[in-house]
Amino acid sequence: MATASPASDFAPVAAQAAAPARVRDPRLDFYRGIAMFIILIAHIPNDPWARWIPARFGYSDATEIFVFCSGMASAIAFGGAFAHKGWWMGTARVAFRIWQVYWAHICLFFFVAMSMAALDQTGFFEKTYISSLNLQHFFNDPAPQMVGLFTLTYVPNYFDILPMYLVVLALMPVYMGLYRIGFWAVAATSIAIWLVAQTGALALPAEPWSDRQWFFNPFGWQLLFFTGFAFMRGWIPAPPVSKTLIWAAVLFLILSAPFGSWKVFTWINNAAPELGAVLRKGWPLTSELRGKTEFGLLRYVHFLSLAYLGWVVAGEHGHRLIATGQGAAAKVWEFLLTVITKVGQQSLAVFVFSMAAARLIGVGLDLSGRDVASVFIANMIGFAMIIGVAYLAGWFKSQPWKSKK
Repeated sequence: MATASPASDFAPVAAQAAAPARVRDPRLDFYRGIAMFIILIAHIPNDPWARWIPARFGYSDATEIFVFCSGMASAIAFGGAFAHKGWWMGTARVAFRIWQVYWAHICLFFFVAMSMAALDQTGFFEKTYISSLNLQHFFNDPAPQMVGLFTLTYVPNYFDILPMYLVVLALMPVYMGLYRIGFWAVAATSIAIWLVAQTGALALPAEPWSDRQWFFNPFGWQLLFFTGFAFMRGWIPAPPVSKTLIWAAVLFLILSAPFGSWKVFTWINNAAPELGAVLRKGWPLTSELRGKTEFGLLRYVHFLSLAYLGWVVAGEHGHRLIATGQGAAAKVWEFLLTVITKVGQQSLAVFVFSMAAARLIGVGLDLSGRDVASVFIANMIGFAMIIGVAYLAGWFKSQPWKSKK
C-alpha cells in the first residue's frame, strides 16, 4: 500500500477524475460483521455464550474490532470527500454522520428506557429492569438527566460506545487538516492525546451524582480508530507477510493470555497453583496498561497482533474471503461469507438494533431459563434478527423506489 502525499488528500476534483473507483476491501466488512455477532452475545444479559467471546481470552475484544474497522470504513466513506471536495466539504460530510450517530444514540436510549419501564409496569417480574441498567436516577429525577443526556454529560451504563464514536468522528477534520503538514503531524498529535488520556486528565463525566467517567474515553480510543483510518488511506504501508511477525504475534497472544484473561489464569491456577501464584503477582503490574477506559497499551498491542494474524489469514486483498469452488462446503462458506459481510456493511444499523434487542432477548431468557436449548434458540433468534436488519437497511439504502434507467 503506497503512502499518500499530503497534497493528494486535498487535490481538486478535476485532477482525480480519471482515478479508478476504489473497491471495498472484503476483509473490512467480514471482520466488522464478526464483531457485530460477538457484540450481540456480549450484551445479552447473563448469556452463557459470552463466556467464550474473545474478551475472555485476552486484553482486547470485539470493541477493538468495531473501532478499528470503523476507522477503516471512515477512510473510505469520508476520506474521499476530503480528497475530492476539499476540507470544508469533507468536514460537512463528517458533521452529517455525527448528526446521524447522535440521534441514533438518543433514540436507542429512549427505546431501551421505555422497554425497561414497560416491563416493570407489568408487575410480572420479580427483578426491576430499570435498576438493572442503573436508570432509576433518570426516572426519579428526569429533568436534569434529560439535559445531561442531550449534552452527553449523562452517559448511562450500556450506552457508552456511540458517544465515544461521536467524539472520535469530530477529531477527523482536525487530523485531516494536520495531514496538510504531514503524516508525522497526525501521528504525533494522536499519540500525544492518547498519552495524556492515560493519565486520566482527559476523563469525561458520565453522570452528575458520582465521579464515574465515560467507560470509553474517546481521547484514548482515537488512537485505534485513526490507526485503521491511516492504514486504509495509505498513510501507513501494509505490513509484510513475515514468519517472524507471525510468530511474534502468536507468542504475544499466548504468553499474555494469563495476564489478560481471568479465565485462562484460573485454568492455569487450578492445574498448577504454584505457577498461578507467580502469575497473580503480574496482574497488578499490568493494571494500568490493560485498562479499557483509556485504551491501555497492552490492549493496543494485543489487538494489532490479532489484526495482523487476521490479515494474513484472509490473504492478499482478502482473496480467501471470496468463495470459490464447488460442492456443499463451498456453498455453505459462500452463504456465511455473504451474510457476515452484509452485517458488516450495515454496522451502525445493526449495532443500534442489537443493543436494543439484546435486552429483550435477556428478558426472554429470564422467562425460559438458561438451559442449553433455550440459550441456543435465543442466540439464534438474535442472529436472525440482526441479519434481517442488515438486509433491510441495505434495501432501504438502495432506494428501490427510484426509477433506474
